[in-house]
Amino acid sequence: MTVDWAEFAFGPPMLEALNAAHLDFAASGETPPVFALAAKDSDLVYLGYESASPEGEAILVAKDSGIAGIAGLKGRKVAVARGSNAHYLLIRALASAGLDWKDIQPVYLTPADARAAFANGAVDAWAIWDFHLAVAQETAGARILADGQELVRNHEIYTSRRDFIRRHPELAKAVLEEIARTDEWARTHTAEAAELLDRQLGIGVPVLKKALARRAYGLHPVDDELANSQQNIADTLHALGLLPKPVQVSLALSATEIQP
Repeated sequence: MTVDWAEFAFGPPMLEALNAAHLDFAASGETPPVFALAAKDSDLVYLGYESASPEGEAILVAKDSGIAGIAGLKGRKVAVARGSNAHYLLIRALASAGLDWKDIQPVYLTPADARAAFANGAVDAWAIWDFHLAVAQETAGARILADGQELVRNHEIYTSRRDFIRRHPELAKAVLEEIARTDEWARTHTAEAAELLDRQLGIGVPVLKKALARRAYGLHPVDDELANSQQNIADTLHALGLLPKPVQVSLALSATEIQP
């Protein structure tokens, strides 16, 4: 049995559900937690994060596109999921080429809709993460214009709600310990992990191997690296007017008692 992996809830809506107490734990890219913290009455708290995987997200163009570099995106339509880790990657990539957010035409689409728009040429580029990134490379020959190297950290981040953690600290600790064990197994059994994932996702073992090979493994506790990285993202987004208010990340870092 396979599932429609392209329709899985990605970071922003997942954390909206977390804030609304429809979820107790969430895993997302590095940008959605910042947007979630900017929401009214957010109760989000950080639990831990994965090692940086900057190659696990990229800005893609079609294999026959005439766009040669990030500067070539000026005036172009670029698909991106609003509030996602790829959203921040696109911001950083544009800045690296001397471009402003207003220099492109952002087209806010879910990954599934963006994939269709990219395939039929309705957009000129697509900022996206794995496994969608690997699928586009393997099935459409999409070309990487820039990945996250030297631009973003691209941490996967685990979050919960403060009230839930206070009531269930041992459960939270158990979840993190299991994530750490799974991480270590996947790091040394990439081929087997790809086969297991393909039974659920149905997108092909080669695609999954490609994505898993460029992922870094290792669960880290909440620390200064996470705090500083998240605060930099928050300050950048607020300066661009993408957050409704300033975000103080340190206020969501008080879950240290449940660290593995």
